[in-house]
Amino acid sequence: MIGNTVSHYRILEKLGGGGMGVVYKAEDTKLHRFVALKFLPEEMSKDHQALQRFQREAQAASALNHPNICTIYDVDEHEGRPFIAMELLEGQTLKHRIAAQPLKIDDLLELAIQLADALDAAHSKGIVHRDIKPANIFVTTRGVAKILDFGLAKLTVGASGGGPLDEAERRSALQDTPTASIKPEYLTSPGTAMGTIAYMSPEQALGKELDARTDLFSLGVVLYEMATGRQAFPGGTTAAIFDGILHHAPISPVQMNPELPAKLEEIINEALEKDRDLRYQSAAALRADLKRLKRDTESGRAAAAATRKGVGPAARARVHRPARAWAVASGAAIVVVAAALAYVLSRPLPPPRVLAYTPITHDGRRKFSWSTDFVPPPLLTDGSRVYFFESNPIVIAQVSTSGGEVVPLTTPLQNAGVF
Repeated sequence: MIGNTVSHYRILEKLGGGGMGVVYKAEDTKLHRFVALKFLPEEMSKDHQALQRFQREAQAASALNHPNICTIYDVDEHEGRPFIAMELLEGQTLKHRIAAQPLKIDDLLELAIQLADALDAAHSKGIVHRDIKPANIFVTTRGVAKILDFGLAKLTVGASGGGPLDEAERRSALQDTPTASIKPEYLTSPGTAMGTIAYMSPEQALGKELDARTDLFSLGVVLYEMATGRQAFPGGTTAAIFDGILHHAPISPVQMNPELPAKLEEIINEALEKDRDLRYQSAAALRADLKRLKRDTESGRAAAAATRKGVGPAARARVHRPARAWAVASGAAIVVVAAALAYVLSRPLPPPRVLAYTPITHDGRRKFSWSTDFVPPPLLTDGSRVYFFESNPIVIAQVSTSGGEVVPLTTPLQNAGVF
């Protein structure tokens, strides 16, 4: 097939294959774009049920125009082999994205909202997918979820002219279905019940008439796996899995992943209600709860960040009130100190106290004596006062006081016993 031109599609390479389809990458020579061509295997081209299933996939998907549903471009056949031309996707399936590890809360909620919106669009057209599972959900490199493979879709009365499926079609719902995945490991063979059974609703496992609520249960199982990295109803055999789906509640998601919001566990538990009358009644209701949780989670994270940075109203009040009080107290202290300084500086200085003295003259003469020296030196001191002669007779002398005034000495120096 590689290198051949089928209709106006030139086949470039094989992308994968399984029991219900082989997928090739091809170029649309008319519109000059790349597409994925899904061929029904040659050995199944004469199988009436396989042909019906293949045609149902094309009819159901082509009836929907939604960004989260893989777009069908064309349906044709080549040398007796029918094929579907569909949107070529780059990324990985949700099964590979999970890889036994829980997704981040933001990614989980974003993908879950997209998937609920896609199911709401399908259900509004009367189309029930009946095979929602991680291998049938593709996540593009841009983080867009795409629901694949409507091969088991049920066209209810009034939807695209279809009606309830017959018994043979109902039995086929108990078999695994192929996907429009890119890689071979994501394309399973019919009859491998393990893959699809783990995501069936109780009414689907019991073979009851189905409606849109069965897809919501399956989506709940997918959400559980996205949140925990584990299947909600594990088991080594088909019987063990059916027993879990019909009679047992899965382990608490929060117990498996303590970082989950409690509200997300409530949403998952409501989607996994075994009684469909107690389950979410529409994909729109499920989507609304998911969007509300996403909003509350983001606003809570923003509030926490604002508190850490101290920019929230409450934080500003807590921080600024002590700051204002400190500023007022500091200002008052400065005023008090300034007043004290002004008072101290405005007072007159006390007279200086003489703590020591140093001779200011020295004429090299011996100590003056009144008994031997007739003429005293021009300047005398007793260590605390300075004496000097202003005029004759020599008995008249004056002294400099602490006030700086010059006063006469009333007692002759030689009689005062100073020298």
